Amino acid sequence: MTMRALTRHARLFQRSLQQRALSTTQLFIDGEFLTSQASEHIEVRNPATQEVVTRVPQTTQHELNEAAHSAELAFREWRKTSVLSRQRKMLDLQHAIRHSMDELAHSIVSEQGKVLSDARGDVMRGLQVVEDMANITNYMQGSRLEVAADMDTYTEREPLGVVAGICPFNFPAMIPLWMFPVALATGNTCVLKPSERDPGAAMILARLCSEVGIPKGVLNVVHGAHDTVNFLTGDPRIRAVSFVGGDRAGKYIYERATQHGKRCQANLGAKNHAVVLPDADREHALSAIVGAAFGAAGQRCMALSVAVLVGEAGDWVAELAERARRLRVDGGLEPDADVGPMITRAALQRAEKLVQSAADQGAELVLDGRGVRVAKYPQGNFLGPTIIDRAQAHMQCYQEEIFGPVLTCVRVATLDEALALVNGNRYGNGAAVFTRSGASARKFQAQVEAGQVGINVPIPVPLPMFGFTGNKASFLGDTNFYGRSGVSFYTQLKTVT
Repeated sequence: MTMRALTRHARLFQRSLQQRALSTTQLFIDGEFLTSQASEHIEVRNPATQEVVTRVPQTTQHELNEAAHSAELAFREWRKTSVLSRQRKMLDLQHAIRHSMDELAHSIVSEQGKVLSDARGDVMRGLQVVEDMANITNYMQGSRLEVAADMDTYTEREPLGVVAGICPFNFPAMIPLWMFPVALATGNTCVLKPSERDPGAAMILARLCSEVGIPKGVLNVVHGAHDTVNFLTGDPRIRAVSFVGGDRAGKYIYERATQHGKRCQANLGAKNHAVVLPDADREHALSAIVGAAFGAAGQRCMALSVAVLVGEAGDWVAELAERARRLRVDGGLEPDADVGPMITRAALQRAEKLVQSAADQGAELVLDGRGVRVAKYPQGNFLGPTIIDRAQAHMQCYQEEIFGPVLTCVRVATLDEALALVNGNRYGNGAAVFTRSGASARKFQAQVEAGQVGINVPIPVPLPMFGFTGNKASFLGDTNFYGRSGVSFYTQLKTVT
């Protein structure tokens, strides 16, 4: 054997040892953490360093069947528990999550890349859903009517059975907490698939469920990509599927799930607009827009990605760019970091390509964050805050969801033009207006075609008691996430006379 071959084998052996030393994310099936027998694994890399954090298994068909079987058996008893017992578990779970905030946030930073403050916010917004499920006694109430002198009719809510949740990478704690607490509180059991890019937070949540005494099989966690999705959307034991993510995957999941007779709710892409009128509070508007556009590195479905500047508000772009330029791009655990890395190198390259398309199509790059250097993290997937000005509706940077720290500015002359622009966009997650005029705010609120509207609020995500109400091409299904809508999604009515 040649020296070159010996060296190659030594390197392969060293790599093999390193892979064995790496942690492998486990499954959570029937109340037990199990090492998958999978032959295929997906590497999870720290977006700031490219270090491999863990390896995620492509759950085998046998293991997927075991998870569904465990959930099916557990449902027989879990559905019989009193609503007060399930309420108690939600109270215990919210307490456990609150006391595990730092552990969850650090997991999110290492796997997803968020700065620590954003990671804590990720957990907190999910925690609010769990807290709201402590109100399950009110949500589950039916109605009663005396329909004749000797006859009553009443309704009651019943759980569906086994349900599934398929989660995205951008909110590793919040989105799972949109799903399984509502499912469990209403008496269902759940098979959850966190994103294969950052499953750590979901695994911590599974452990907390076990610690607070949620019975075996009520929550199961599996991993993987296409094969796992196909199982969850096709297996007859699963009655409903919840999904949050991109357009392509969402359309596929919705169509496949509904074709197999399942309920499905799917939150897809977005292009959220903020209309800025010249009478707006300039300080408040600019500060709000910078935070909403560049926080979480722009990787959120309610990120503010388009600023529609009406009339003289167009003169504010220079100051907007100056504020964005002062944001600190750094690793998520670094003090005072404002913008962390993007999730993968591919996501970064896609965003950079869309920025370049803006310049090629005639827009102006007022602030170009491409090529930003972070000394401590030279391998990080960093894109600095980027502002595109004088974009047009036909441009690729406007039409596509960039999903990065990029703000596209469009200039119009009137509020009517602004409304026409917003309403002409295919997405309908959210929209905001910045103005001091009550009449303008009321006109915008009444005429804008978006499911969530902010009046001088840049990211109008509703609190859990209201539900998340994106519409148009941003949502597939007819029953939204969490709150009363979420309870309706996970239950069916029975009418008794």
